[in-house]
Amino acid sequence: MADRSSEEPRSGSGEGGDSSRGSSRGSSRDPAGESSSVPDEVWEKFVQDSELEIRAAAPKEPSARARMVTERLRQQEARGELPEGWRTGPAWQERNGRAARRRRWWAIIGLPVAIAVAVVAMKPSLLPGDPFGTGTPDAAVASPLGEETEAPTAPPAAADPETPTLDEPFAGSPALQWADGAAGIVLPEAKAVGGLSKDRVERALRLTKKLLVGANLDPKTVGGGRPEAALAVLDPKQPEFLDDMNRSLRAPDQDHDPLDLFSRFDPADVRLVGDVIKTRGRMTFEKGDQEGVAVHADYTFVYPVVRTDGSTEVTRTIVRRVLDVELLDPARYVSTPDRLNVLNLDRDVGNSACEINDGYLRPEFPSTAPTGGPASGPTVDPYDRSRDIADDGTCGTASRT
Repeated sequence: MADRSSEEPRSGSGEGGDSSRGSSRGSSRDPAGESSSVPDEVWEKFVQDSELEIRAAAPKEPSARARMVTERLRQQEARGELPEGWRTGPAWQERNGRAARRRRWWAIIGLPVAIAVAVVAMKPSLLPGDPFGTGTPDAAVASPLGEETEAPTAPPAAADPETPTLDEPFAGSPALQWADGAAGIVLPEAKAVGGLSKDRVERALRLTKKLLVGANLDPKTVGGGRPEAALAVLDPKQPEFLDDMNRSLRAPDQDHDPLDLFSRFDPADVRLVGDVIKTRGRMTFEKGDQEGVAVHADYTFVYPVVRTDGSTEVTRTIVRRVLDVELLDPARYVSTPDRLNVLNLDRDVGNSACEINDGYLRPEFPSTAPTGGPASGPTVDPYDRSRDIADDGTCGTASRT
């Protein structure tokens, strides 16, 4: 192999020196020993890129702010004001350790949790209540019913045979879906009828609701007191009916029964559970036979009660009332303005002792024997609003309470 130094031209002075430097910078040797030329512009770009890389890699002097922060940290460290290991980060190591322990813990419990979640996903009913809104039958029973605008075609569906309690007095009853108290007496839209003005129709409807509330929902009436609010709606110029009602309240008997119009319990025997009475029904109107506004009302009221002897056993009495009244025109008939004439009364009572005519509803409790005479009529569903009220004077048996 030839000596490489003998093949390269020596540098010299004058014109030869410049030429030799350019040749040495711009030439390279290939593996066969032959020289190849490198263009000047390529070489210059290589030099420029190299200088940029050198400057980028060179140590930089910290900025004034960085020097200030470093000095402050150094002084704080000297005074013992910084937490131990702030440079090496033992706190991060500790957090990493806790994270590792959590991962091990989840590895232990993760499989049982995953199995439980899968089981609940396949059968949500395993959880109490209805947390996912799955629309289970229990959730549907608790949802309120809409307004009754026409006669039902069938009785309510059977509910789960749950026992009513002080906390849940309507458990197991179709009335659980019914409205509370006066909210269940929804007036139809008033319209002029048969030459009678809309205002007069509306007045008749409001008075009828006031009578129903006073006779069946007023706490004083239900508690066995005198139903003053209901009596105040009746026309005193219909003397025979009002006299009979007052007579029945003073001295009730078989022929004078305040239960024909009023729902009353003996306060010495039972009391209402809570302050909610469930209500459902409807009201219609038309022009009456006496040229007044005739109103037909058909409502059922459900009363949860408990004995006053300290017992916690709860039962329910169900009262359905069909009432026909008329608001007469004082200009044409002898009547009192804004007072109602009662034309017809029908009632059907579920779970009250028969043939006890003391003016009170007498509910029967499952743990006690009936206190009245034996039932003489058929077994009926007191919640069935699709049937007519039997007007035969018989005492039947309620199929459910």
